[in-house]
Amino acid sequence: MEGEAYLDASGPETVRGFLHRASDDGAGGNLGGSALILTHGAGANCQAPLLVALAEAFAAAGTTVLRCDLPFRQAKAHGPPLRTAERDQAGLRAAVESMRRRLRGARIILGGHSYGGRMASMLAADEPGLAEALLLLSYPLHPPQKPAQLRTQHFARLRTPALFVSGVRDGFGTTAELEAALALIPARTLLLPVAGTGHELLTKANRNELPAKIVGALREFVAATPRPASP
Repeated sequence: MEGEAYLDASGPETVRGFLHRASDDGAGGNLGGSALILTHGAGANCQAPLLVALAEAFAAAGTTVLRCDLPFRQAKAHGPPLRTAERDQAGLRAAVESMRRRLRGARIILGGHSYGGRMASMLAADEPGLAEALLLLSYPLHPPQKPAQLRTQHFARLRTPALFVSGVRDGFGTTAELEAALALIPARTLLLPVAGTGHELLTKANRNELPAKIVGALREFVAATPRPASP
C-alpha cells in the first residue's frame, strides 16, 4: 500500500518518489485513466502522512499516483527551500513528463501540499497545457499573521482548472481570504473547506474520511471540467 519506489533520471531533473498503481477494482469514474502527481510542503517530504493517505485512496479509486520529492528535498533531508523555486518547478515538470511517458494518453493532474501546491500553480500559470487540472492542498495564501503578503501574483495567469482544499483554521489563509483570491483566477476553481483542521489538513479525527472526501470532490470537479481537445 505504500507504493513502489520510483526513480527517473532520464531528464535534467531527477524524479524520485513512490508510485501507487491504480487498482483494477477502483470505480475510476471521471478519474479513470488519470495520473495524479503529488508533492509536499516546505518542511516535509513525499512520505508526509497526508500524501500517503491520499495516494492510497486515489489508487484504490482507480487513479495512478506519483508522490515525489521536490529537488530541494532531494538535495537535503531537512530544512526549508532556499531560493529553489525555479528548480523545484523544473522538478515538477520532469515528473509530469515522466508520467506522460509512462501512461500515454492519461489525464495529468498536478498537485501538492502548501509549498508544493504553490510551485504546481506557478508552473501551471507559466505552462498552461502542462496539466489538465490542479489539486492544491492548504495553499499558503500568505505567511501566518501577515495577510498583506499575498502569494497571488500569478493567479491572473492561471488557466488550469484548480481544486483548492483548505482547513478552516488554516493560519496561511482564511476561507474568506481564499474565496477572494480565487476570484483572480480566470480558470474554473472550487474551494473545499475542511472543518476542524488547520494547515496540516489530515488529523486523527478525520483520517478515515478526509481522503475519500477529497477523492470524491476531485472526481466531481473533473467531471464538470471538459478535457481540452488533443492538438
